This record gives sequence, C-alpha cells and structure tokens, in this order.
Amino acid sequence: MNITDLILFIDVMRHGSFAAVARDRDIDPSSVSRAIANLEAELGARLFQRTTRRLAPTEAGRIYFERIEPLINELERAKDEAKDVSAQPVGTLRMTTSVSFGQACILPLLPELFRRYPTLQIELLLTDANLDLIEERIDLAIRLGPRPDVLYIGKKLFDTYYSVVASPSYIQQIGPVLKPSDLIDHKCLLFALPNYRSKWKFRDKKGVIEEIPVKGHLIISNALALRQAALDSLGPALLANWLIDIDLKNGTLVNLFPDYCITATDFNTAAWLLYPSHSYLPLKVRVVINFLSTSFQCRC
Repeated sequence: MNITDLILFIDVMRHGSFAAVARDRDIDPSSVSRAIANLEAELGARLFQRTTRRLAPTEAGRIYFERIEPLINELERAKDEAKDVSAQPVGTLRMTTSVSFGQACILPLLPELFRRYPTLQIELLLTDANLDLIEERIDLAIRLGPRPDVLYIGKKLFDTYYSVVASPSYIQQIGPVLKPSDLIDHKCLLFALPNYRSKWKFRDKKGVIEEIPVKGHLIISNALALRQAALDSLGPALLANWLIDIDLKNGTLVNLFPDYCITATDFNTAAWLLYPSHSYLPLKVRVVINFLSTSFQCRC
C-alpha cells in the first residue's frame, strides 16, 4: 500500500477538499484524486461521497481514517526521530503567527536562524486567524494575548504590554494629553477588534482601574498600518511594546501615559510559543524554540 496515498487520504479527511490539499502541498488536484481512487480500488470500498457541491466521508472512510491516522502519525514520528540522529535539524518546519508580529519580529531573525541551521527549511504562515495546529500540520505557533488554549503545549516567549502613543507633531498641533480621560476629546486610531475599538483600560500605580471610551475616524485591521498612521500624526493609538519600542527610543512616537499600565483586554498578556501535544518533539522544533527564546530574552 502506497504511504503517500495514505497521507493524502488523511489530509483530505482533515481539510474536506481535494483542492485544499492540492494547494497546501503544491500538487495537481488530479494527483490527490488519483491517490484516493487507488485506495478505494485497493480496499474495494468508497471512501468519500462526491457531489458538485461537497465532499463527505462514507462510513467506511471514517472507520479507515480512525484506524490509519495514528499509524501514519507514528511513521512520521519515526521519520523525524531518524532524521534527528544527524547533528543538524533537517526538514521543513511549519510555523504560524500574526501578520504584524511576523513582519516586525520574526522575519528579522531568519538570517541568523538560517546561518546557524542551513539545512532547516521554514514555511512561515502569516495570518491573523488562529489556525488549528493539528489540522493544518503546524509545528509551532506564536500567539499574542492571555494564556492560550490548554489543548496545546505553551511556553511564554516574553510578556507584552501596551502604550498609548502619538507623534510629536500631533502633540504639538493638538496640545498635551495630560490624563486618560482627555482621550475622549480626541479622534483615536482604532484597531479592528471589538475590545480595542470601543474602550481602553488604564491602571495607575495604586492599582485603580479606569475604563475610557474611545472613538475615532480610522479603524485599521493591521497593527503595522496602525503604527504608521500614528507616525503620520493621524491620532493617538494603543500599540504593543514589541512594535513601538524603537519608535519610543528614537522619539518618533511619544508615550502619552508612562505612569499607567494600559490594555484593551487583559493586563496580563504575553507572546506564547505553542505546539501540539506530542510525546516527542522533533529536533527542528526544539532548536527553533530555543533560538526564539534566546533571541527574545531581552524583552522578558
């Protein structure tokens, strides 16, 4: 029995589409269809019901998937363990994170990562959607926010905190912003998430929390674009430290409330490394986790 056909069958079960599997693996859809047809001919049973609108597994297909998936996972693990005997990590690591974090924090690290591990390949999926790590065959994810879903193994990369910032020219035009409630009179730059676009929370040194309603005429779905709008003097913005640390150091953005902890959701947030719960962690994943942890130590 062809192992490749079995792997494609499992992928089709997970994705529910021949075309999606073909796109994911960069192969012709006919190759996926052929693999499934080969399996069905060998088993003498139909694995999927096909219509012009949808693809659904048959009862035989579901039973076969439940028995075959653990075996294929074990084969993949055996392959990874055999590869790990070598001194250098090999193979492709599928990693995902948000678009802004990936561009601002991960891409600048890749030259050094590849210098250290020239035999490693990275497939970096930049998306603001929280992908299913198992269904999408993700080896490693970086998520931002409170401690994430316990379904995955999680390791804190660094704590995150937020500041309300504006450009010096904006402050010069509008005048100083002395206290959080002053923001009510400003057109703030808003991030396109429910909590971020309606109210911001401020905690002073005594622990007193104040919620300030915010409004604005510009709502943006990308943190990098939101930062650029703040640099362009379009208004105050609530932005994460990992995105604006350099701007605050060189003075192109000003922290309006340095004596406050500020958030739109939870005051305890972080960047988290997540990976599926496996008893064995491949070398390629271990070295990238260690590399990222060392690279971001200064932010902790």
